[in-house]
Amino acid sequence: MAKTLEFPDLLRLIDERSTAFRAAVASAPGLDVQVPTCPDWTLFDLVQHLGQVHRHWAANVAAGPADAPAAAPSSQDALATPREREALLAWSAESTGLLLSALREAGPDRGCWTWWGASQSPQTSGAVARHQVQEATVHTYDAQVTVGAPQPLPGEAALDGVDEFLTMCCATPSAWPHQPAAVEFHAGEGSSWRLTLDADGARSTRLTTPSADGDEAGSSVHGTAAELVLFLYDRIPADSLKFDGDPHLFDLLLAWEPEE
Repeated sequence: MAKTLEFPDLLRLIDERSTAFRAAVASAPGLDVQVPTCPDWTLFDLVQHLGQVHRHWAANVAAGPADAPAAAPSSQDALATPREREALLAWSAESTGLLLSALREAGPDRGCWTWWGASQSPQTSGAVARHQVQEATVHTYDAQVTVGAPQPLPGEAALDGVDEFLTMCCATPSAWPHQPAAVEFHAGEGSSWRLTLDADGARSTRLTTPSADGDEAGSSVHGTAAELVLFLYDRIPADSLKFDGDPHLFDLLLAWEPEE
């Protein structure tokens, strides 16, 4: 059974994945190469994006409880991003440092603005740290794919990533606009989750056994935790995993845009 990572582990993983991200960028033939998993972006765009994400969330965490986000990076900020590789990597490392410093100062329980207010994830700095592990993990994969050297996602980040995605990105009080259903996600490492979809919205629960209490899910997907994360973030195709039941349910789920 997967366990939610402790705050120090989240900070460690943000640091480790961001360092691995920069190592991949440093090994690329140039910053203008296209990112296969983000086809509208070059490697420079990817570095700029992750750095701006780190700076934006550092500002949100530092601001504390708020009804609106901290100011997003401006176009002038984007123009100021260094374009020479060594300077760009130093800027990226500074961005990660700002995020980690803000999180350490705040601790895991301090409130702050988040865009997932209606989900099952709390609006706290700890939840921000948890999501930033996934930002850094998935974008490190993007960078590694770009240089032709993808590495396995860290097991602890991947297992937490499935649970985090379902509770933050999928859980909502908005009514499911189709027939009530349940979909399950089964990681080969032994952890399983169910997403219940009905008029009350979407709710994620961890399962001790698949299809607990004899209630069969309408559809289920099986893979390693890393495969599930990469599928949920649209980095690998559906045929990379094994599906049971009605696969159309996953199409409906991925196409759903809840109104909150």
